[in-house]
Order: sequence, then C-alpha cells, then structure tokens
Amino acid sequence: MTDRVRVLLADDEHLIRGALAALLALEDDLTVVAEAASGPEALAMAAAHRPDVAVLDLQMPGLDGLEVAAELRHRLPDCRVMIVTGHGRPGYLKRALEVGVRGFLPKTVSASDLAGIIRTVRAGGRYVDPELAAEAISAGDSPLTPRETDVLELAADGSSIAEIADRASLSQGTVRNYLSSAAGKLGAENRHAAVRIAREHGWL
Repeated sequence: MTDRVRVLLADDEHLIRGALAALLALEDDLTVVAEAASGPEALAMAAAHRPDVAVLDLQMPGLDGLEVAAELRHRLPDCRVMIVTGHGRPGYLKRALEVGVRGFLPKTVSASDLAGIIRTVRAGGRYVDPELAAEAISAGDSPLTPRETDVLELAADGSSIAEIADRASLSQGTVRNYLSSAAGKLGAENRHAAVRIAREHGWL
C-alpha cells in the first residue's frame, strides 16, 4: 500500500473545514493530520505536523493564504501548498504562483476532484482551475508599480497621508504623488476608489 498523504486544512469557516475533513477522511490514501482557523495557526500546525500538502483558504484572519504559502515555502519546502478560494480574482493567481503554490481552485470544487488534485500536487504536479486561469489572462497584469501598490495598501485601512508617510518612510508629498498616480492609472476618482478597484482585480 502507498504511503498516506498527510493533509493540513486551513479555513476560518468551521463548517466548510469540517465538511472537507469529513469528506477527505473517506479517501483510503489521505489523512487530515491537522486543521487551522487562521493563518498563524496554519503555520503552527504545519510546523507541528509537517504535512505533505497544505490546503489553505485564501482569506483567513492573521495571515492570508498567500502569506502562509510564502512562509511555508521557506520553513517547510517539502510541503506542497494549494489555495482554495471563493475569490477568484486574477491578481491572486499570479501572486500564488510567484510564492510557489501548486494548486489554485475555487471552493465550488467537488470533494472527489479535490482529493484527486491533492494527489496530483503531492506527486509534484500542478493544478490551476481553467476558469480562474482564463480570467487571470484576460485581466492582465497590474498597471501599478510596486511602490504605488505598497502605498495604496497602506491607504486601504483609511490611514491619513501623514500616517502613510510615516509608515512608508516617505514625505507626505511623495505619498500624495504615488496615490494620485495609482488613482489615475486605475481610472479612480480618489484613493478609496483606487483601493476598491485594485482589490477587485486582486492587485492588492
């Protein structure tokens, strides 16, 4: 008999996580060794249980799935990471691939398909949902520079220009210029609209 694939499930929605764990438990060759409800908990569980595959929700408290994936790449390079998301925004797929994610799929995936994809990823393959991939290709890359993205991210929580300048170690004038440039590129009337547009595309 082949070795069982050790799986970590991380999702802040208890019902979804429990249902997935129950369904995967029906598979002969898969074992859910740990569950987590937040990004930091996922990292702690991964360190404690050393899973073969981590199945992460994209949106989690503390750290999101992409941040956890980036950490796992350094801490547990042998652990393959999959992102399951209800937010198929194009920019997320690009960022997921950049941090070494091997699987990217919507939450609408069936349990049997999920089990198959876990096996594929464990064996060294990749799986990207075709619809999410098509959306990512048609949306294109972010028009924002890395610095514009950083400053817009700092503006996302409603911080003032002075607070953003302090946190980014920039002058207030430079912050205004970056925000104005980002808004212009995104066709937004102000920075709040720019944040919303960038988020909708998965660029933030």
